[in-house]
Amino acid sequence: MKEHHEPTDRSTDPAADSAPSDSGRRAFMGVAAGVTAAVVAPGVVLHSVTAAPRSEAVTSDVRWGLLIDTAKCVDGCSACVDACDRENGLNLQHKPASASQEHWDDQKAVWIRKVQLQDNQTGRVTNLPLMCQHCEHPPCVDVCPTGASFKRADGIVMVDRHTCIGCRYCMMACPYKARSFIHKAVDEQLTRVPRGKGCVESCNLCVHRRDFGEDSTACVDACREAGHEAIVFGDLKDPESIIRKHLAEMASRQIREDLSLNTGVRYSGI
Repeated sequence: MKEHHEPTDRSTDPAADSAPSDSGRRAFMGVAAGVTAAVVAPGVVLHSVTAAPRSEAVTSDVRWGLLIDTAKCVDGCSACVDACDRENGLNLQHKPASASQEHWDDQKAVWIRKVQLQDNQTGRVTNLPLMCQHCEHPPCVDVCPTGASFKRADGIVMVDRHTCIGCRYCMMACPYKARSFIHKAVDEQLTRVPRGKGCVESCNLCVHRRDFGEDSTACVDACREAGHEAIVFGDLKDPESIIRKHLAEMASRQIREDLSLNTGVRYSGI
C-alpha cells in the first residue's frame, strides 16, 4: 500500500472531471470490510483486511482510471478476467442444473470481457479487455430512474444495490455492454461485494481497495504477475502518476470516442 499522492497540476489533465456529481453517495461500499475472517451465515464469509479504511470523504481531487496497452494484451490470456472473478466473487456463481452452457455463458455476471477488434481495411486483429469505462458523462446514470447508478466524486461509476430495481435501463444505455444482471438468487458471495437477485452490477475499479488506500486493482496485479503489464491503474489528474506518464508517452484513445463520454479507461494500440 502506498500513500496517496496529491496532484500538483490540473491544467493539463487529459481526462479531467468537470465536477463531482454525487458526493452524497460516495460513502456507499467499502463499509463491509475491515473485519476478521469469519462465517456469519451460510454462504457469507467476512474477509480479513489489514489496512485501515479511508477516514476522509471521497473528493474530485483524483480521478481513477486505467490505461490498457493492447500491444501487450496476449491472445488467449485470461489472467485479468480470472482475477476479477476471484476478487469480486464472480467465481462463486453456479450454473443452474437446468441451464445449458450456452445460456449460462450469456446469463452469468461478467465484469471484464476479452474481446477482439478487427480493422476492416487491414484485417489486423487486436485483443483487449473491456470493462465499465467509468465515463465522465455516464449514460447509465442519466437513464437510471432511482439514482442507483451513480458516479463517485473520484470518477468511479457504481450501482447502489439497495436502490437498484432491476429495470436494466442502464444496461441498454451502456454503449460498452459492460453491465450484468443477476438473474438468480446467489447462495455464495463476498461481504465486500454484496450480490443479490434482480440487481445490475459492473466493474467498480476494485472500490474496496480504493477505500482502504491500496494502489492497484486485481486485473492490474494479475496482468503484471502473468508477465504482460498491459494494464496500468492510477490517478488521471496527477501529472506525476504512472498512468499520466504513460499517457504522455504513447498515443491512446477512447472506445467510441464519437460519444464524447470522456471515459476513464483508455487504450493504446487500437
